[in-house]
Amino acid sequence: MALKDQWRAWQIARDEWKAENARAKAEQRACRKEGRPVEQLGPSLNGFTMLPWLLMGLGAFSNLVQGRTPNPWIGGIALLTFNSLYIYVVFRAFHKETREATSTRVAVGLMTVLTCALAGGYGGSWLTFFPLLGLAVGALARGPNIGRIGLALSVLGGGVGALREGWDAISVFYGTFLSTMVTAAILSLAETVRELRSAREELARQAVEKERLRFSRDLHDLLGHTLSVIVVKSEAARRLAPRSMDAALEQITDIEAVGRQALTEIREAVTGYREGSLATELDNARSALTAAGIEPVVRQSGPPLSAQTEALLGWVVREAVTNAVRYSAATTCAITVEGTAEQVRLRVVDDGSGPPSGAAGSGVGGTGLKGLAERLATAGGSLTAGPGPRAGFTVTAELPVGEGESARDAELTEAST
Repeated sequence: MALKDQWRAWQIARDEWKAENARAKAEQRACRKEGRPVEQLGPSLNGFTMLPWLLMGLGAFSNLVQGRTPNPWIGGIALLTFNSLYIYVVFRAFHKETREATSTRVAVGLMTVLTCALAGGYGGSWLTFFPLLGLAVGALARGPNIGRIGLALSVLGGGVGALREGWDAISVFYGTFLSTMVTAAILSLAETVRELRSAREELARQAVEKERLRFSRDLHDLLGHTLSVIVVKSEAARRLAPRSMDAALEQITDIEAVGRQALTEIREAVTGYREGSLATELDNARSALTAAGIEPVVRQSGPPLSAQTEALLGWVVREAVTNAVRYSAATTCAITVEGTAEQVRLRVVDDGSGPPSGAAGSGVGGTGLKGLAERLATAGGSLTAGPGPRAGFTVTAELPVGEGESARDAELTEAST
């Protein structure tokens, strides 16, 4: 094997070992700073953890130094070659690409031939190279074939040992089988743990992103509608005050009620337990449209809806009415809910001057409408928004009914009962 390949593998393992230690220390410091228990993961497994096992070859090295081995120069060169191949293999065993590379398999084949030659030629302490070979093979082996590989290698070691040592070779058989299987089991388990930990971190990151998205949607829908209603009613109170103080006080009372309701809804949105009610949103829509000088027309027909469906349609009513109050300058806004056994459709149509800024065609424009479209798509529905056939703006939402509630729907249903 080329020395530069061995050097590159050693450098990669060294850099990964340093990076893993740095990351573990940073995580421990963060845990201590936040008062969380420190997760003890133990040392990471890499090529360096496999190097101490080369001490098993000290017996053969001692025989060389003391002159007990025939042809010591050949034995010394063979020992150096075996150790080099072992280091090359174990440092490449911790990466799937290098582990399955042809050069790694060739290195294992050369180790096998060299081990058979040394053990068969010298015997004695040189037979310990079979367990060392088992360590290297176990570091590479993965999957259901490891049992057959370990058994075949053990039979090979036991057979070569039997030619030299007779029945004493049973220890070679046992040592080779044990080193191969234990190494493969430990490294496979360590690899699985690393993959599970990586998956857990990815799931945690996705959960945080999902919660941020949920909160941003709820906050936009809640505050956008509520603040629009407060502004409209405040303007109405200012206009009515010079002519009728009682009418102005009625608007101010509505502002107080809307503010209190908004506080409750925001608390529920923060904790993730907000329950929408279509009837409540329709009542709020009538009040907001009337205060803005827009005549509300509400029609509702069809069977009762599930909790989740009502919640989603309530969000659509809230967003569509908010846009109508803010942008449309309409005189009339019609809200129609039509339900069948298979589907429910909600349509909000105003006769204003045109669509709000950011919406065009039959697509979905602003942030609120885009968020609603994503919510309805998750529930198997759809949302379209765009200019109406006779000017104005139309928002249409469709949702399936009667195909089984989601887990969230079931929770909302239980909570409502």
